[in-house]
Amino acid sequence: MWLLLSWSSVELLSLASMDPRSISISVKNKLCHVNYIDERLYINNSTDLKIIYFVTPTYPRPEQVPELTRLAHTLMHVPRLHWIVADDQPICSEEVSNILRRTGLPYTHISSPKPFIYKGTNFPRGVANRRAALTWLQENVNDGVLYFGDDDNTVDLQLFDEIRLTKKVSMFPVGLIGDYGVSSPVVKEGKVVGFFDSWPGSRLFAVDMAGFAVNIEFLKPSANMPYIAGHEEDRFLVSLGLKMEDIEPLAANCSKILVWHTKTVKYKKPTLRLDIKKIDSVAAYKNFASLLKETNRLGMASISENNGTKPFLTRNRKSFETITGLK
Repeated sequence: MWLLLSWSSVELLSLASMDPRSISISVKNKLCHVNYIDERLYINNSTDLKIIYFVTPTYPRPEQVPELTRLAHTLMHVPRLHWIVADDQPICSEEVSNILRRTGLPYTHISSPKPFIYKGTNFPRGVANRRAALTWLQENVNDGVLYFGDDDNTVDLQLFDEIRLTKKVSMFPVGLIGDYGVSSPVVKEGKVVGFFDSWPGSRLFAVDMAGFAVNIEFLKPSANMPYIAGHEEDRFLVSLGLKMEDIEPLAANCSKILVWHTKTVKYKKPTLRLDIKKIDSVAAYKNFASLLKETNRLGMASISENNGTKPFLTRNRKSFETITGLK
């Protein structure tokens, strides 16, 4: 009996320490098709423009085709863009292939199913897809700009012009995110000094997946994304060796919203409890005040001095600062 209890205790401790996220996971990806030819006769594909590699993870569901179609009609207007679509299913979907062919865009279609141990859950979603795209980029591309754009995102064409200028890693606001209505770096005198995101989650870089772009030359061999829900962006950026001083703020010093995480669900508009006039009076944070006012103007969040969620600014993994305390 003593031996049995001792063995059971050891076994339980062993199982408790076996976090699935630490297990080496094998995913069988399949390269469905690669097209390097841009068939869009109406686009001026000047080689002076740095090429954008737009990575879209997707998965089969009723909304998959309409959402990919909507995104496709935005990307069809962007010169020098290669669309990488990584699909979470073990086959090369004919529906996805048809959408890609009809765009006239250069594209890469990858079958990248989620690892079996995560099949029964929703999270972490899109990691296997993005990892497959990263592998393809590291093996085939030396120059350009990487951007992760989900199939349920809405993107202003102006964003593409801006991210082409990325030298290392650029960042910008993303609308319709969490309890603040927006996720964004906070810029002070042209430099990113913190992050405005309703879920800091002990993240060094509290950003949304659609809120940054990476120069391919900065995409080190160490670049990777973990199977840890909510920490995919942060751990990926940390794996690049990114430092705060490396970040290049775009979208008018992060005062404008050029991309939204629209989704196909009803969005409940949050209310932020803050004194916008007081923030606007701090000269160094004029851009941040402009972002908050635009978030309110576009109906993504309401602003009230007396009611709602009390927002915080994240400066590192552990410290938080109330918005009213900005200096």
